[in-house]
Amino acid sequence: MTRKTYHQELEELKQDVLKMGDVVKKAICDSVQSLVKQNKKLAENVIKEYDPLIDKIELEIENKCMKLIALQQPMACDLRVIGTCMKIITDLDRMCDLATNIAEITLATADEPLAKPLIDIPRMSELALEMLEDSLRAFATNDIKLVEGISDKDDIVDALYDQVRRELITLMIEDPHIISGASHLSFTASHIERMADHTCNIAGRVIYMVTGERVKLG
Repeated sequence: MTRKTYHQELEELKQDVLKMGDVVKKAICDSVQSLVKQNKKLAENVIKEYDPLIDKIELEIENKCMKLIALQQPMACDLRVIGTCMKIITDLDRMCDLATNIAEITLATADEPLAKPLIDIPRMSELALEMLEDSLRAFATNDIKLVEGISDKDDIVDALYDQVRRELITLMIEDPHIISGASHLSFTASHIERMADHTCNIAGRVIYMVTGERVKLG
């Protein structure tokens, strides 16, 4: 393999990771929308289509990473790129798993009224998606300035999660009949909060890829 071909394969590897990120973003969006709209078909699509697709893409990218390491023995910055790709796809896979969990909650609750209007949970998902978009753009461009606001957004997601959890606990105390539905919404908020945490992981790994410095965000 010539050095030109090698660097082309490195760039293709990054593009594969970005494509995986696009699928995960769609899975998150669709899973939350399925809950908001109580749309079983949309939820089933997340479970049957996105989850296995992400597993397949993750395996393909991991194999490419191992092949490049075995055949090229990359050094310094190139090795950081490959290592970062392997770390990012793990976080992306876990985010898709969380989206699948939300879709399963939709299927479990779609035939009954929601325990409370969904206002903060969609806002949490919007922020998590913005964080993921910024992190992936930073990964694509090596511009770590794009992730400077990640921790602040994560703090907002955490605050919204605490607010949702407190509201749901109050509702359950006032009306024990909604405990099941309220618990499902609490789990949903928790899943989105964890998505934001995974995005902070991705942002930190991008910073390491570009600078060689390890930074913990969130």
